[in-house]
Amino acid sequence: MLPRFVGRLGVADGVTVANAALGFVATVIAFVDIDLAARLILLAAVADGLDGILARRYGGTEAGPYLDSLADVASFAVAPAVLAFVVVTDGFGIGFDGGVTLELALVTAVCALFVATAVTRLGMYTAYDTAANYTEGIQTTLAATILGAAILARVADAWLVLAITGAFCYLMVSRITYPDLLARDAGIMGVVHVLAVVVPEFADRSFPFALLLLGLAYMTLSPWFYWRTDPRPAELDAHGNA
Repeated sequence: MLPRFVGRLGVADGVTVANAALGFVATVIAFVDIDLAARLILLAAVADGLDGILARRYGGTEAGPYLDSLADVASFAVAPAVLAFVVVTDGFGIGFDGGVTLELALVTAVCALFVATAVTRLGMYTAYDTAANYTEGIQTTLAATILGAAILARVADAWLVLAITGAFCYLMVSRITYPDLLARDAGIMGVVHVLAVVVPEFADRSFPFALLLLGLAYMTLSPWFYWRTDPRPAELDAHGNA
């Protein structure tokens, strides 16, 4: 007897499920190899973009949006939170040997809040934003990408990773409006993204650094300066019309 998903899920859904598996592997690897874990999270982000392309090319399924959000919980909520936890505790020399200290409890709380706000943001996105050309709050994929790129580029110490993680706890559930990337811009960022995963050490870690700069530029500038011609939230009436 065939599994019940046969004939119901498409190729895009298969990539989405692979994204979730990458998130789990990154979570486990984070305790052994920080750089590899960061690369796996970035690879999961590539898969997250690829499943959207495949869904548009071959058609999506009714389960697709739900699978996407569930996979993102693994790859862009739990995995980056664990990555940040390991980087910060290692950087501060905090361990479980001496029991649960105040410092350990603080780091754990920040990372747990990251997961909580990421899950909240994903639920809100699936309910309200999937049909629009914009979204409110920083995307979980972007938050995870910035964290992973900063670690791979060697520009983030324990204090900075903790600060970034804490900032994202608010930014992911904020009302700041982010436009969807145009295909051209998404393609450029996608190429840099792949290179940061495949050859992160090339030219003194230029690709992770470039990915970090692109991510930060989109995060800080796109809510106010972007060249979409689609209607933005401020231009829609109460019924969602332009």
